[in-house]
Amino acid sequence: MCAKYVMQEVIDLHNEGQTLLYPRLEMEENCSLDELAQQVAEGTTFSAGEVKGVICQVAKRMAMTMGMGRSVTLDGIGTLSPALGLKKGREREEPDGSGTRRNATSIEVNDVHFRVDKELVREVNRHCRLERSSTQRRLYRSKYTPEERLALALRFLEEHPFIRVGEYAALTGLSQTTAGQELRRWAQTEGSGIDAKGVRSHRVYVREK
Repeated sequence: MCAKYVMQEVIDLHNEGQTLLYPRLEMEENCSLDELAQQVAEGTTFSAGEVKGVICQVAKRMAMTMGMGRSVTLDGIGTLSPALGLKKGREREEPDGSGTRRNATSIEVNDVHFRVDKELVREVNRHCRLERSSTQRRLYRSKYTPEERLALALRFLEEHPFIRVGEYAALTGLSQTTAGQELRRWAQTEGSGIDAKGVRSHRVYVREK
């Protein structure tokens, strides 16, 4: 079975008014846990129910392990690590010590970051047979100017400790790819008020100090 791809139009941030085309996989459906368990069970002595039970137990044990402040590596899949954030309604602690000092009751695990194993990427590529879709994804055009989008991000950061690419995309109407590119550009622009923190899948954007 072939996977379909489309050519996604995105803004060229280096050439104002220009756009570029990038290939993007067209996700048609999701593989459920029941279906995956059935596939794994084929050719083994385990039933699909037993496989599903093991997967669910692994998920529970992973949650317990990460809850103790440890990352979890699944060989051939990737590494998962918990990330902390302030609970809803809690103000962030200021670097200069002013304001309320945050204790453990104000903090929670609000995300789990995943860093894929490169071997899994190679294995997916080995099984991938591509076929071009007849459609082309047009550019997500934001109704806001770049300056207005920056102002939206700064207002968001007044109420939240950081902003992710997906949140910026939802705020501004940009595509995920263009939102990520623009946030990186703001972080590299002195005086924009935006700074980057973390790397790769762990990267978020915060108020510039």
